[in-house]
Parts: sequence; C-alpha cells; structure tokens
Amino acid sequence: MPELPDIVVYLEALEPRILRARLERVRLPSPFLLRSIDPPLSAVEGRTTEGLSRLGKRIAIELEGELFVVLHLMIAGRLHWKDAGAALPKRRGLAAFDFTTGTLQLTEAGTRHRASLHLVRGRSALAALDPGGVDVLTTDLAAFRAALTRENHTLKRALTDPRLFSGIGNAYSDEILHAARVSPLALTARLDVEDIERLYAAIRRTLTGWVDRLRAETGDGFPEQVTAFRDGMAVHGRYGQPCPTCGAPVQRIRYAENEANYCAGCQTNGKVLADRAFSRLLRDDWPRSLEEWEERFAAPAPGAPGTKRRRR
Repeated sequence: MPELPDIVVYLEALEPRILRARLERVRLPSPFLLRSIDPPLSAVEGRTTEGLSRLGKRIAIELEGELFVVLHLMIAGRLHWKDAGAALPKRRGLAAFDFTTGTLQLTEAGTRHRASLHLVRGRSALAALDPGGVDVLTTDLAAFRAALTRENHTLKRALTDPRLFSGIGNAYSDEILHAARVSPLALTARLDVEDIERLYAAIRRTLTGWVDRLRAETGDGFPEQVTAFRDGMAVHGRYGQPCPTCGAPVQRIRYAENEANYCAGCQTNGKVLADRAFSRLLRDDWPRSLEEWEERFAAPAPGAPGTKRRRR
C-alpha cells in the first residue's frame, strides 16, 4: 500500500502536471470504484485544479467550487501519467482523468478491487474522510506521545492505526521500529520516556529519509515503481536475510493478511517472537531465542552430507 513517502512523491509529481489544468473528462469503466453519490461524476468535469493535498494515505485533488476528487489506492492501486486521452489497460484500468495537460490513470492489480474514489463538496465533507491521525512530520513530541499512549496497543498496531497516526502502513512501520530498536509487540502503555523519544525521532528520520530518496529517484519524471518492497529497506520484506545493522536473520510474525518484519538481535534482545501460523502447531516447541531459531530453521550449508532443508 502506498504510504506517506509514496503519497508525498505522487503529489509532488502531480503538481506541475495538473495544478491550474482543467479536468475535461472522467472515464470510469469500473463503476464500483466510485463510493459516493453526490455530487455526481459530471459535476467535476470542466473544472480547474486549484490544489492538491494528502489526507492520510489518500490523495485529494481540489477543483474550483470546492469540489474534491479523493483517491485511496489501498494495497494494489497505482497512478500513472500518460498522454492526453490514452487508453486504459483493459483488466487493470479503473479510471482515467483527462486533463488539458495529459491523462492521470488509476490501475489496480489483482482481482480484489479495494481502491476507492470519493467526490465531495466542501471542506467539511473532505474533513469527514480524514481518519484523524496526527501528522507525524509536523506534530511535536507532546502530541505524538498523547496519540501513542491514548490506548494500550502493540506498537505495530498503534503506528498503523490511521486514527492515531497519518500515513504510516505495514512497510514503513517495520522500518521505523527497527530504526528505534523496539519490538513490534511492545505495548504502548509500557514505554518509558526514552523509548517514546527514540521512536519519535526514528519516525521522522525514517519517513523524511525515504521521501528524500524517492524524490531523488523520481526526479522530474512520474513515480512508476511504487512498491512496498524496496532495495535499501532494513527489515521489511527481508525475512531470513541478514539485518544490515547486526547481521542476524530478519524474522517475521504473520497475522491476518499482513506480517511484521523485525530483527531479534536489534529489537527484542535476541528473543524470537511467536509466529501464530507456526506456534499454534508447535505450541511449546516454538524457538524462544535467536540461537534456537538458527539451529532449527537455518538452511544447511550447501552440499553438507546427511542434511535436509526444513520446510517452512
């Protein structure tokens, strides 16, 4: 799912392309995408773009008359900038916004269509779509602490809750927690002052660092390689690979449709956290330490006699 760094770079790429340009037509071959009724789709056509903003993980395009086109890309939605009137891909194409300067396309991979489009009138209606999380790049430490400790949750859940924090998802929460050297399962109510200060600094450092990196990679072009798995990430999507800080193999915890990636050496004092997918089956046989995990699950040396790779 595109998160804060990706959305920021999308907005920066869109600004010189559509700001003050007129939206001439909206092509919507997938009517399920539109999740609002009033105003109608025809109301936005012929209007000039007056602003762009981020609303959590959503992109809001402001048109004259305080009409807003609000896009939520969810997991597999992506934006593309094409020549004016360019045809949409048949299977992946969800919407095309034809501006006087070119066409903004929305596509979504896979069959589970989750991306959404809302059309709203007025700033109060726009604000109603905001889950309410604080902007981690502009809030101060006191406001951050208040949001973090409002309820007692694991850090992984708290950071990815849009009601608490704006724009952080599965990928960058892994990177933030690794940078802060804290467990994804640490409870917010048990964090001390130093933990919270370290986490606050890690959030700002991680997100601004990735914004700068993605901005440099995109240059004057349009971001076409938006993904949750990037070269240079420390732990996210790197299960079993060495941690760039300490060299220990990156671990994971699977839950629902997501997983948390972490380094036991850097974040949990060597303790391997129980993966529910395995711990239900293995119960007390689940490894409790990094050393025990390596003994049980590490692949044997290539060509080692009498060894078989364990199935994971």
